[in-house]
Amino acid sequence: MAKARVVDKWKTKTWYVILAPDSFEGKEIAQVPADDDAKLLNRVVKVSLGDLTGDMTQAYTNLAFRITEVKGKSASTKLIGHELSPSYLRSLVRRRRDIVNDVVDVTTKDGAQVRVKVSLYTARKVSTPARAAVRHAIRGEIVERAKEMDFATFMQEIIFGKFSGRIYKAVKRIIPVKRVEIRKSEVKEVFSA
Repeated sequence: MAKARVVDKWKTKTWYVILAPDSFEGKEIAQVPADDDAKLLNRVVKVSLGDLTGDMTQAYTNLAFRITEVKGKSASTKLIGHELSPSYLRSLVRRRRDIVNDVVDVTTKDGAQVRVKVSLYTARKVSTPARAAVRHAIRGEIVERAKEMDFATFMQEIIFGKFSGRIYKAVKRIIPVKRVEIRKSEVKEVFSA
């Protein structure tokens, strides 16, 4: 009886270059092996903002991109969210202070739906009514700004910290605030089967 020939799957795969969207100047994110173009579609690639920009002070921000199109040996992507590393967020916590978390669903000017998760670090303990007032101010600021911006601008401001600064200015009159971080953003996606 003849033995079946074993084929090494690695030898059938080729390497594809994954490119960031135009808002990140189409830089190379990664190189991924695949044996078929169709297997790359809808795959999520995560990369550090520090690796993408070359600025290692932003290494705690991780971006998620979804592959949308494959042409030849390169694949284009779209941004589907970001997340701050848990170790960075833990480094902001101090004794005798509070954290106020909130989750806000917004729609941008061009119709993109984004879930924004905010963490606010106070300078001292705060009361429950003060927390409610802060959450109300955060929601108002995020919803208003999102209506004025398109998706690309909105995500750029979130990722590079400008949006956190706007929230800080809106909230500092209510309670003493040490820091505001948008810890996570997720784009609501609709998949067609």
